[in-house]
Amino acid sequence: MSKTELVNFIAEEAGLTKADATRAYDAMVKGIEKGLKAEGKVTLTGFLTFTAKKKAATTARNPRTGETVPVPARTAVTIKAGSKLKEALN
Repeated sequence: MSKTELVNFIAEEAGLTKADATRAYDAMVKGIEKGLKAEGKVTLTGFLTFTAKKKAATTARNPRTGETVPVPARTAVTIKAGSKLKEALN
């Protein structure tokens, strides 16, 4: 499902205009980003848990040339499905 399809679904399901549904979607994404930056974790109970994890700097190898390339430190996001989402899919 794309962002457009999700926004259309939200608009129909909640009785909102597409513009209002887009603003609601954007606000939710900003809230998740803000929560990850501030606390490192966002939990939507029973649905998803987003966790920010620090990854140390490392080296990798370019598969074409075999040259060693430095990979800088970064923050990665992991997502874990909640129990209600797992039940809905199975």
